[in-house]
Order: sequence, then structure tokens, then C-alpha cells
Amino acid sequence: MSDGVKVALLPTRDGQRLGVLTLDSPASLNALSLPMIQALAQQLADWQDDDTVCGVLLEGAGEKAFCAGGDIRAFYHERQRMTDPELADYACAFFEQEYRLDLLIHHYPKPLICVADGICMGGGMGLFAGARFRLVTECSLLAMPEVSIGLYPDVGASWFLSRLPGRVGLWLGLTGARINGADALGLGLADGALSRAARPQLIEALLRLDWRQPAEELDDSLALMLAALGAAAPLPEPLLLPHLAQIESLLLGRSLVRVLDRLFDAPLTGSLAQQRDSCRSGSPLSRALLWRQYWQGRQQSLAGSFANELTLSVNCVLKGDFIEGVRALLIDKDKQPRWQDAEQTAIAEFYRWPACAGASNPLWRELKGQATHGDSSI
Repeated sequence: MSDGVKVALLPTRDGQRLGVLTLDSPASLNALSLPMIQALAQQLADWQDDDTVCGVLLEGAGEKAFCAGGDIRAFYHERQRMTDPELADYACAFFEQEYRLDLLIHHYPKPLICVADGICMGGGMGLFAGARFRLVTECSLLAMPEVSIGLYPDVGASWFLSRLPGRVGLWLGLTGARINGADALGLGLADGALSRAARPQLIEALLRLDWRQPAEELDDSLALMLAALGAAAPLPEPLLLPHLAQIESLLLGRSLVRVLDRLFDAPLTGSLAQQRDSCRSGSPLSRALLWRQYWQGRQQSLAGSFANELTLSVNCVLKGDFIEGVRALLIDKDKQPRWQDAEQTAIAEFYRWPACAGASNPLWRELKGQATHGDSSI
């Protein structure tokens, strides 16, 4: 085990090896620390160049969570002792390495299977969304709840939320709504299901597979094998899918102000009312950033979305609501955040690379170059 990540190489029937990465910090719900991010990235990079490693399984330890997000408490503590340039360097290092890991998973050249058993939120969704085979269980609970901590849905969510059916991606971002495995399958956020009890059988089936097939045939074999394993998965009834038509009508329009007026005045009940209330109590600045990211993300490549997110995330740490949200929710736990007035905040300034962070960032330059050249592979 290294830095909260357990690493294993298991021999397959055909003489190759299956890499298994397990997020192993169950006490923190497997929240991603910077050392965990670095360990995952290094191991995946090593394995992609190792001809004896045929594929990768990514999972979480414990029964509560695959990954509850990033370990964000550190940002509050670093803010207390750092100057702005030092904090900018810290934020750049964290988000750059997290986003590089997410991008590596999106473009990984070998089959990568991710099992989101239990809680999968924020940074966990960043890992899950890019996997070639995304599996949920009867215990899966997925969400992008950043509006409640003064951030916005990042880790590539500008790209993947904007590509969900209708405007449900907007709803997930604005409200932080939690969905289950059945919802994820119905919305295209997952590729298959697996009973929690069948997770050991998944590894056994992967080790029996013929990994020496041509790439397309291997993907087909994996898909068929995973479908057979998941055929009896006891998924619960969906939480959000029954409400898609109502959500669509609530979010019609291109003006955030008018949409929120309609949403806040709507006579909602049950889970939709609770989700609406989460939106209302969240950061107005976060809502404004999410709104802009959603509409821009529909027209951007994955690289372009991550480039914007890197700039936005560093600015949210330096001058947004993020530190205050972490304080109110996770440090003092008074749940009384003092949000900024979004109408008095220049949103455009959050899209400019902060001067105290230097001229730019290596990843930012790479992503901007890919987006500018219209790389169709991203």
C-alpha cells in the first residue's frame, strides 16, 4: 500500500497480469488526498507502458464509499498560513495533478473498469466518469454537491454533465442532487451494474478472460462478461428518473435569474423540494459558474473544459466562496456560510489566470493548445 492506495498485480489465466488499484482510506470515505492522487497517477502511468499488464480495476475499500471527493479541508488550513502566491501554488499543484489523473483515465489505452460501490461524489466522479467500463451497485450514491461548499462541479463535469439528456446535468449541478445506480444507468453515467456481493466474482471473471484478443474483440468480451455478471444485480428504483419531465420544465430558459425565480417559487414536494432547497442555500457564485460552465461545456472538447476548470478552481480558492464553504460545512460546521453577492462579482474575472499564480500553468497551456487545435480525440 502506498499513500492510501493499495496496489496489486494478479496473474490472469493467459499469463498476463491484472492491475488492481484500491482507494484505501475508508475512515475518510476514501477522499482523495494529494499523495493518493500522485500514487494513482504514477501507477497508471507505469502500467500503461508495461506489456504484461492487460487491464486495470479501480475500486474503493470499505462498504461506505468508492470515493467521497477530494480532501478539501487542507485548503482552509493552508489559507490561514499562506500568502496569496503560496496558496495559488498549492491550489495549482492540487488541481493540476487531480485533473491530469482524470484525463489519464479518460484516455487510458488499456481497459479500465471502475466500480463505484457506495458514495461516489466530486473527485470520485472525476475518476469514475472517464473509465472505459463504469459499474454501479445497489449501494451506489452519486452526486456533484459542490454548490454547497462554494466550488462548482469540476473534475471534467463541465463536459460530462452538459452531455446528459435534456437539462438534468444542470439540475445535478445546481442542486447537488444524489442519484442511485439505476439513475446513473438510465442517464448514461454508468455502463453496467454489479451486485455488491458479486465483487469477488468480478475479479475471478477478469482473471479468466482471454486478454490476448484484438482490442475491439476484447472490449466486446468484457462488455458481455460484465453484462452477465450484472444481470441479477438488485438495483433499487431510480430516484431522479421519474422526475425528468418536471425538471426539464423547471429549468427551461437561458437566463439563470429567471430560471431560479421559477424554481424557487415552484410548489415542489418530496425529494425535488429538498434538492431545490439545497440549491437555494448554496453559493450564488457557484450557481453562476455552473450555469456558464454548463452552456460552454456543450460546445467544448474535454481538454477545453478542463482548461477552464483549472483556471476557475484556482480562482475559487483565491477569491471565491470555496474557503468559506469549507469552513462552514467541514471546519466550524455551523452551516452558516457567508456567501458573496454573485451580482456584485465579476464572473469573467474567474476565467482569467490569476496574476499571483505566475504567467500560466503547464497543464493549462497543454489543454489550451489541444482545444485550440480542435483535437477530435478529446
